[in-house]
Amino acid sequence: MAKRNLAKVWSDRFEKGLNPAIQRFNASISFDINLLEEDLDGSVAHAQMLGECGVLNKEEVIQLVQGLEKIRLEASEGNFKINTFDEDVHYAVERRLIELLGSVGKKLHTGRSRNDQVGTDLRLWLRRRIDELDTNLRRFQIALLLQAENHLYTLIPGYTHLQRAQPLSLSHHLLAYIEMIQRDRERLRDVRKRVNISPLGAAALAGTSIPINRRQTAKALGFSKIYANSLDAVSDRDFAVEFIAATSLIMAHLSRLAEEVIFWASEEFNFVHLTDRCATGSSLMPQKKNPDVPELVRGKCGRVFGHLQALLTMIKGLPLSYNKDFQEDKEALFDSVITVRDSIEAMSILMEEGLEFCSETLASAVTSDFSNATDVADYLVTKGVPFREAYQKVGRVVKDSLAQGILLKDLSLEQWRDIDSAIEEDIYEKIVPKQVVASRVSEGGTGFERVEEQLIFWRSRIDSLKD
Repeated sequence: MAKRNLAKVWSDRFEKGLNPAIQRFNASISFDINLLEEDLDGSVAHAQMLGECGVLNKEEVIQLVQGLEKIRLEASEGNFKINTFDEDVHYAVERRLIELLGSVGKKLHTGRSRNDQVGTDLRLWLRRRIDELDTNLRRFQIALLLQAENHLYTLIPGYTHLQRAQPLSLSHHLLAYIEMIQRDRERLRDVRKRVNISPLGAAALAGTSIPINRRQTAKALGFSKIYANSLDAVSDRDFAVEFIAATSLIMAHLSRLAEEVIFWASEEFNFVHLTDRCATGSSLMPQKKNPDVPELVRGKCGRVFGHLQALLTMIKGLPLSYNKDFQEDKEALFDSVITVRDSIEAMSILMEEGLEFCSETLASAVTSDFSNATDVADYLVTKGVPFREAYQKVGRVVKDSLAQGILLKDLSLEQWRDIDSAIEEDIYEKIVPKQVVASRVSEGGTGFERVEEQLIFWRSRIDSLKD
């Protein structure tokens, strides 16, 4: 009989056990065991608070804390076993605690419910993962910055609509991704603020009559504040949706760069060479070197985007307060963290040692198109020609040049003066790609001086411990 009572997780209202298939369907222990460390942390804080409030005596608190730490040690050594009757991580811990301490172990759950307990565990877990992801994103920024510092004067075609537009400093191009990743870091930090609120002590949904101190457990666990409304405390999953929305944007940014690397590595572009450290071959075609890393990152976006849709769908019709639907949040969060973490690491390694920019190809690319056409228009503006009139004149000369199969640099001075008599011989210098890039001196532009300022800024910012 004792064995039956230990296995039974509900009150004596229930006379029969679950159908085995329903028991498996209902259980979350197979995945929420990931929250074991956080469950132990929250339980230690809860036990100590019960002691401070006089609900438990000093000896009981000591026994409970020692029992919880015993379980932590067993888990670290691989000796903490879960069984068929452990519905979730909370019951697994409580079951083992009762095995270790007997009736004292049954006192731990005083003044709390699994509803506020799981919310606490999940927030503690996610808070740690956010901090880890921030470190990972910083590494990626550093990898991008190192590449950018090496390529201030390397030029790359800039595109709009995937059509050649204007030449850029390659550093400027890479710095754009550092900016994106910084926004990602800021979003995660903002989400962390809403993760860092304690629901512990809200109990099942209405609070508890047990004299507890919610602020004490919140402080002990490093939360910034507590939920003001017990219903909201146990039913809020906004933070989970926000987190996956933020990580979806991280994946979108990684995928944008991944897509560019895939283009750049193709023979048609040949802007980058993939090193053997981050490329794979073909089982059939011996000449192939495939960009598997960026392709996988691009493909994995769908997993995280899908988890975001799943969570939004899960919460959209739930009445207050706690519902079993919330069990579905964990696998989405766990998989999103793993996917995003691994994708950031893979893209960091790709930038650190997986590709080499082909400077000669890039230099050739920016001299074989009409991406300096805007600079001719700007040149005419300096001669007093209204911009829209200059724009039309340059459009005509581009059309004529295309018909003749020549570039703007190939026009004679006489041909230039046929366009506008104000054009002088310095036009040739103005349309040299490096001069075109150097001339973009507006704040935030690709001019070398401006880009160098940004390199200095980002080196200082990334190195800052406060960042």
